[in-house]
Amino acid sequence: MAHTLPPLPYDENALAPYVSAQTLSFHYGKHHTGYLNNMNKAIAGTELESLSLVDLIRTAAKNAEQKTLFNNAAQVWNHTFYWNSMRPGGGGEPGGTLGEMIKDAFGSYDEFKKQFVTAGTTQFGSGYAWLVKDGEKLVVTKTPNAETPITDESKLPLLNMDVWEHAYYLDYQNLRPDYENAFADNLINWEFAEKNLERVFAG
Repeated sequence: MAHTLPPLPYDENALAPYVSAQTLSFHYGKHHTGYLNNMNKAIAGTELESLSLVDLIRTAAKNAEQKTLFNNAAQVWNHTFYWNSMRPGGGGEPGGTLGEMIKDAFGSYDEFKKQFVTAGTTQFGSGYAWLVKDGEKLVVTKTPNAETPITDESKLPLLNMDVWEHAYYLDYQNLRPDYENAFADNLINWEFAEKNLERVFAG
């Protein structure tokens, strides 16, 4: 059975002015949809069609001949996770359990933000910055292209920030750090990240 595209969790203009409706329209309607269509075509009529998206990604990651399938499937998952990592009126320092964990791991929220933005800025070319729970500790990491932490079952992604050019170029041109700071200050969905603390990304 073909996988379907989850709806955006907000209207296309809901994240403006930090991410414009035009950017969301292209990013979600063209790029995300394109990855989904490519993935569904690749698995149609095969035994892979019955797998969950997470199991499909983990299976394809182990087979070098399925690199194209991995790239498209991982981008479907990464993008859905990215949409949920943002919300209108988000960003800033979180409270609760996650806020305490960030202070324990990084010393302060400001240090977390510095590391998170730096991860995005120093990711050469396309990719993502992530906040991940690795064992009992929070870490900031980055991945190139379509790579994703869910291929490592010991790591639990809490939120991500897309730094592919199509995520920000219409709004910020080449000023990637401006987009990343706007993301951290105004868009991070800490409620989503906190829920992911109790989640297992199983098949």
